[in-house]
Amino acid sequence: MASTHQKIWWSVFLTLLLSNCQHEVDGASQVPCYFIFGDSLSDSGNNNLLVTKAKANFKPYGIDFPQGPTGRFTNGRTIVDFISELLGFHGFIPSFVTATGKDILQGVNYASGAAGIRDETGQHLGDRITLTRQLINYQLTVAQIATLLGGAAAAADQLSKCVFTVGIGSNDYINNYFLPNLYPTSKEFTPEQYATALIAQYSLQLQTLHKFGARKVALFGLGLIGCAPAELAAFSPPKGTCVNNINSAVQLFNDKLKSLVNDLNTKFTDSKFTYINIFGIGSGDPKAAGFKVTDSGCCGGRTGCAASATPCSNRREFVFFDEFHPTEAVNVNLAARAYKSSTPSDVSPIDINTLANL
Repeated sequence: MASTHQKIWWSVFLTLLLSNCQHEVDGASQVPCYFIFGDSLSDSGNNNLLVTKAKANFKPYGIDFPQGPTGRFTNGRTIVDFISELLGFHGFIPSFVTATGKDILQGVNYASGAAGIRDETGQHLGDRITLTRQLINYQLTVAQIATLLGGAAAAADQLSKCVFTVGIGSNDYINNYFLPNLYPTSKEFTPEQYATALIAQYSLQLQTLHKFGARKVALFGLGLIGCAPAELAAFSPPKGTCVNNINSAVQLFNDKLKSLVNDLNTKFTDSKFTYINIFGIGSGDPKAAGFKVTDSGCCGGRTGCAASATPCSNRREFVFFDEFHPTEAVNVNLAARAYKSSTPSDVSPIDINTLANL
């Protein structure tokens, strides 16, 4: 059974959802479209046809999702699925590989498992759609929107009203920096230097996003990667703790990302960027929030979720569904607080609800 605390978060989500019904008169959502960029935390099927180990289009992934396995790396909905619901969209934002025709006018999900800010990140797993390639795909969509709406000016007007979320960088640590046998970055950069290099590249990518119409942009900070079951297995920290040097490196990135948001808001006065503090929202004692298992995935424990494996039955009691990815029960909490902040530290400077209403 779900704990009282988890029931509260599902209640908060449903309350937010119901409060947004005012935006859904005649089927209208809070914003006309929602565009999603990122990695496996947001991927909804873009990796399904790629030659890669980073796939989740098989059972038991999607065991709690209405359509079953779709390529989402969790048991049910992702954080961006919940955010799209909170924004008032009926149905889920289509993945780039499935979006056709006028579907693209309500937004597209470009996210890809194993993708990173750096182009080489995750290459040992096979193909993936890096953030650079996601932006190229987005530019194709923008051209299609211009055709559908009758010109570039109409497309720009449409895009200026949309919400954009970008959640990327985890793989630049998990599947790059902290794999020294496969990637040279940890020998070339200190953690401080690496975070600086990542942010410099990320800044250019975000400026490209702005160039092609993004005006309301929420950037997800990185979570507690050092607490993921796979990292616990790889680095063996003392029982009940996380891999501190990984989390410390992640925090360097997050601090610089928060500063980048300020810089972008100063540079682009026609836009609003905001930082979502995933690390902070996910901190604290998970067991106090009703989660009983924090160091092992519901499927596969610490070693990965195999096709047709039998997952745990008490999925709301697990923080992780597999060795890296959170359960739907975690995602609903993250989404609710990203959309409507609970504490001042959740977001900087504004939450997604406020961003959408600008």
